[in-house]
Amino acid sequence: MTRSETKTLRLRTRHRLLTRLISAAAEALARRRDRQTLARLDAHILRDIGLSADEAKAECAKPFWCP
Repeated sequence: MTRSETKTLRLRTRHRLLTRLISAAAEALARRRDRQTLARLDAHILRDIGLSADEAKAECAKPFWCP
């Protein structure tokens, strides 16, 4: 996007974009935190929530930006 195009964006559009970026970043950080927590669970707890150790390991191996 050129500088002149950026200037023409309305404030509302910029606000929506910023809101979406912040929301996406918050979701990515929440996924990272949840996967770190999942990695610390033992086999007994994993069975209780219906996951195998291999399924948990595969989920934890995903990068934080992947849903």
